[in-house]
Formats: sequence, structure tokens, C-alpha cells
Amino acid sequence: KFCENWEISQAFPEDVYSYEIPPEMVVKKAKEMKARSISYTFAEPTIFYEYMIDISQLAKKAGLLNVIHSNGFINPGPLRNLCKVLDAANIDLKGFTETFYRELSKGELAPVLETMKILRQENIHLEITNLMIPTKNDEMSVVREMCLWVKRELGADTPLHLSRFYPLHKLKRLPATPISMLEKARAVALSSGLEYVYIGRVPGHEAWNTFCPKCRKVLIQRVGYMVGEMHLKGGKCAYCGRPIPGIWV
Repeated sequence: KFCENWEISQAFPEDVYSYEIPPEMVVKKAKEMKARSISYTFAEPTIFYEYMIDISQLAKKAGLLNVIHSNGFINPGPLRNLCKVLDAANIDLKGFTETFYRELSKGELAPVLETMKILRQENIHLEITNLMIPTKNDEMSVVREMCLWVKRELGADTPLHLSRFYPLHKLKRLPATPISMLEKARAVALSSGLEYVYIGRVPGHEAWNTFCPKCRKVLIQRVGYMVGEMHLKGGKCAYCGRPIPGIWV
């Protein structure tokens, strides 16, 4: 009911401009553009699982990284198979109650939690996005419960992106998420022990940046989706030497 890319995901095939591009051509184009990775996103990547696997295998041979942004609703077997060629994943944890998932996503929470645990077990770099929707998943007690689960099951160093909701698709009647609510949720997440908590879809907010959890200095300063400054040396904080999780190339 609240898909951010509903124009694509909810459209009929004949309503979307598309063209056929074989896996070999995808990798060739990525190399020509001097890309370091291929990201499978916007349309849910599990929908084109076989195509993604074919591209990923060729990408690995070509020295490219593979990244997915997914709703996390995938069976363990296919997921572990994907992990053989996967480097990083961003999973949309849309809410933290089964009621929320049933009512707004027509899905289930438990399989998504299992997906994230498997990704962690397989040593895939994992980040989480939680789109905060006013009156739907913005109770701070639930936010705290979610953050404590992430810390306990996935680790305190798992990045969490608290993303701003804008009225779209079937939830146009709701207001955009107040920035103050996102900031409150971020404070809850940090007090719960998470070390890397971001605020998304609020351009220019300081919480777009990466801070060292030890010395609190800005390590990655972002301008929109571009990196302005980076203060890392060998994957560590350039100021205090604290190791920073990620894939640094």
C-alpha cells in the first residue's frame, strides 16, 4: 500500500518501457562505465531471481561486486545460493509487527527476520531500511524493540536507515513523516546500542553522514547521494583507528 516505486512495481508490463539486455551485456556495460558494483533494486530483485543470478556470476568473474535492495521475502535455500555471489544487501524492514506486515504489505515479518539472520551468517554486508509511516509504524516502543532485536541478532554495527515517508500510492491521505519523529527514532536507536543510524530522504540532514562510534567525528560526509569527504584509512577511522564495517574499495 505504500511502495515508494509503485509506478514501476504496480504497473503492467505493457505500461513500462523496457528492453531486453542479456547478462553478458549488463556486465560489459558496467565495466565500460568503470563501475565497481552492480545493484539489483527498484523492482524487487527476487522477482527476477534467475536473471540476477546469471548476471551476478558473470559480474564476480569480472571482478565486480553484487548488491541487492530487497524486501527480504525469500526462502532460505535460494537465499543461501544467492549468497555465493552476493557482497552486500539492504533489506527493507517495513515494520516490526506481524499485524503491520499483514495489513500494509500482505506479507509476514518472520521470514524477513530470518533472511537478515542468514545474510549475517553468510558474512554478507547488511544494512537495514525502515520507512517510518505516521500512525502505522512510528510507536517509539516498537522502534526500540526493533533496534534491540537488530543489536542482539545482527550486531550493534548493523547500519539502520530511518527513511522519511511521503504520501504516495494508497496512503496519500497520510502526512509526510515529521523530521522531528525521525530524529526521535534515531535517538531511540542510538540509545538502544546501534552504532550507525541514518535519517534518509531528508536532504542535507547531518544524519546522512557516517560518524565514528568511538570518537564521534564525521567519517563520511555526504552531499545528496555523493560523497563529499571521506576520512577512512584502510577501513578504519582516520582519527582514532576504530574499524568501520563496510566494503571499502
